[in-house]
Amino acid sequence: MKKLGNFITGRWIEGDGDGQILYDAVTGTPLYQAGAGGLDFQEILRYARSVGNPALRKMSFHERGRMLKALALHLRTHLEKFYQISFRTGATRADSWIDLEGGIGNLFSYASLRRKFPDQPFCTDGDPVDLGRNHTFMAQHILVPKEGVAIHINAYNFPVWGMLEKIAVNLLAGMPAIVKPATCTSFLTEAVVREIHASGILPEGALQLICGSTGNLLDLLSAQDVITFTGSASTGLKLKSNPAILRENVSFTMEADSLNCIVLGEDVEPGMPEWEIFVREVRKEMTVKAGQKCTAIRRIFVPDNRIEEMRRSISAALAQTLIGNPENEKVRMGSLAGQDQRKEVKQQVQKLLAGSHIIYGSLDSVELLDADILKGAFMGPLLLQNEKPFENEAAHDIEAFGPVSTMMHYRDQEEAIRLSKKGKGSLCTTIVTANDLIAKDYVVGASTQHGRILVLNRFNAKESTGHGSPLPMLVHGGPGRAGGGEEMGGTRGVKHYMQRAAVQGSPDSITAITSVYQAHATQRLDSVHPFRKYFEDLQIGDSIHTQRRTITDLDIERFADLSGDHFYAHNANENFADTMFEKRVAHGYLIMSAAAGLFVDAAKGPVLLNYGIDECRFLKPVYAGTTIGVRFTCKEKTSQDRRDENDIPKGIVKWYVDVYDDAGDSVMVATILTMVRKKI
Repeated sequence: MKKLGNFITGRWIEGDGDGQILYDAVTGTPLYQAGAGGLDFQEILRYARSVGNPALRKMSFHERGRMLKALALHLRTHLEKFYQISFRTGATRADSWIDLEGGIGNLFSYASLRRKFPDQPFCTDGDPVDLGRNHTFMAQHILVPKEGVAIHINAYNFPVWGMLEKIAVNLLAGMPAIVKPATCTSFLTEAVVREIHASGILPEGALQLICGSTGNLLDLLSAQDVITFTGSASTGLKLKSNPAILRENVSFTMEADSLNCIVLGEDVEPGMPEWEIFVREVRKEMTVKAGQKCTAIRRIFVPDNRIEEMRRSISAALAQTLIGNPENEKVRMGSLAGQDQRKEVKQQVQKLLAGSHIIYGSLDSVELLDADILKGAFMGPLLLQNEKPFENEAAHDIEAFGPVSTMMHYRDQEEAIRLSKKGKGSLCTTIVTANDLIAKDYVVGASTQHGRILVLNRFNAKESTGHGSPLPMLVHGGPGRAGGGEEMGGTRGVKHYMQRAAVQGSPDSITAITSVYQAHATQRLDSVHPFRKYFEDLQIGDSIHTQRRTITDLDIERFADLSGDHFYAHNANENFADTMFEKRVAHGYLIMSAAAGLFVDAAKGPVLLNYGIDECRFLKPVYAGTTIGVRFTCKEKTSQDRRDENDIPKGIVKWYVDVYDDAGDSVMVATILTMVRKKI
């Protein structure tokens, strides 16, 4: 029988001994042996820290992002091969789409996220802080990649998505990863990592794979390392309590047991679109991946006067689900990941039955298409009912990780919120309602115990990604029982793998360190207007101090007529008693426009267009007769990728605009953006 490889220290190595036998979840046929016996985990960590980490740290965010995009494009060309392997895990093609293309989609998402970061290896975090009265001392937080390695311990239900959604984040942040998938489905993870290695896209040491036990790996970690864990709360607690992790204060993010719920709003009645939306969502979350999703709906809350009607509706929907061999195109629900998983689910159901009863399905039999229940790990959907949800606590405490959900009734909105929070922390909850006031009340009341809340109705149902779909730009995690972690989440997730430091110094020093011009830093003046310089030639701090212009009453009148802005403060004959102004004041946007007239170089040149304004503040009223000037400075540069060979090579330049008056006081500050041509 073929052994799975461990990809460590740049090589594929089989573990010593026989290891664990991995089976086809549909036919029960033995497929592989997997194990990590004999691996030197100290050397694996050394390799990640000394080879992979420096290579990634040297790359800029943009280089790392382009690397992720290249990897996503490469893996997409091998999808059909991965689909065929995924069938062996019991997943249908639709299930596999979530795992495979969903995982690749995360790579694309984080590749695009590079644009939120500078084209350098680290970034600033938050606004600068002025610490001196004379503006010679300031501070700025920065984020740099940690010097360790990300350890990802993943669950069996998503062997590809579980890996790709995590490494997308740490790789963009500049940290290498060691991935330890759940062994029973690790053969699919291994196949994907082999393609990643074959592509040569990632730098050496950026990714390692362990298909078996982690041995003493966790005993060897340091404060610069990061652990993410997905699995049961009991296992997570055991790992998190490792003395080395506690001693070294290793960052540990956990996604654990989650009793996610869905609530039918009190306003929803049979025949309303929201009724059908609710039923479809429940059916989908019970049957997709055979209910083996950390975000699946485990608890269903329905108003007590609708409980029987909803039971019939959900039962009728579940009865339409064909279960069997996932390679059969008619099948809509495959098997569990293995016999051990089915045994575990049945044991948990028996515990749930202490306070509930089955109202749809059977614990012992299921009708299959093109499959043998004696060989495969099949189980039909089970809908339970708990008639005393405040007394029988099992449904709020026990997760049967399969196609199992428990329906419960509530009397009013307050009870629905109380019941939702009895899960003691979950990844997500959904409320289906056509009444936004009901939705608001639920969201505010339930948010403390849920990581994500979906408000679902007829207006968003077609475009909704659904209750059970984590999204790369949103946090994926939850408080309490769900582990307290916040995986992904766009820039939030990236910052999890970076070290924050507060840097204090002069504006010149902070400008030099961050490559972002800081207010009151030295400005570099020369005879060449910055708009005459190509992107490559511009330096942070390049500046012009413009000619000056006096704002007149006629300017204010003409701007009011041109713009249509006749706000009282711009009218000559207004009574300004009890206002913030002494007399007629110039429009803020007049000052901005006048400033542009002063700093813009009119001739055709490297500046292609005005790209927008990030920040603008009007600090002091400008009255007729005030003379203004502009200090215009190159603040930050970000290169842009060319879409194709016909695309003009260019980058985005941010400019610090400081408009000042006769007294030298700033009356307006802004950051404007221009698109600037490159030489080549």
